[in-house]
Amino acid sequence: MADRTLVVDHLKFSYEGFFNTDELYAVISTFFFEKGWDWYEKINQEQVTSNGKQIRLVLMPWKSSTDYYKLKVEIHLQMLDVRDVEVEQNGKKMNVQHGQVRMVIDGFVMSDRSGKWTGQPLYWFLSFMIEKYFFNRHFAKLEAWLRSDVDDVYTKVKTYLNVFKYTYRT
Repeated sequence: MADRTLVVDHLKFSYEGFFNTDELYAVISTFFFEKGWDWYEKINQEQVTSNGKQIRLVLMPWKSSTDYYKLKVEIHLQMLDVRDVEVEQNGKKMNVQHGQVRMVIDGFVMSDRSGKWTGQPLYWFLSFMIEKYFFNRHFAKLEAWLRSDVDDVYTKVKTYLNVFKYTYRT
């Protein structure tokens, strides 16, 4: 089992208003694909209630930075009371959704990604000492890289959601 070091702990974001669920998903996934991350979607649930749709996504992009280290991000995305509405922008009618968006991001640096050094106690101890005393600058660079990418995706999502300025028509 690889050791996980928590670098970004529960970076939260909430929004209520107009958005497009497909575009929101595309903003997140496109960002990680452009940066060369691999993609894993752990949970994709949608439940229809009387208040609207309840959508829950758990996205886990990851990137192998070296043979020993791997970067991993967990994005928990909840969209609550999502209803389809028609809005007008620049004289054109558009179909978007209205509801609440809650996002929580965690970021990890994982060492021994293939699990070769954790099988025996002596190997685990050697890997721990080598990480602690020889690879500490490399580990710090990976932490900075992870923080930068998490901040970038966080900013992209905030920018996307705050751009929506519509005139609501019933």
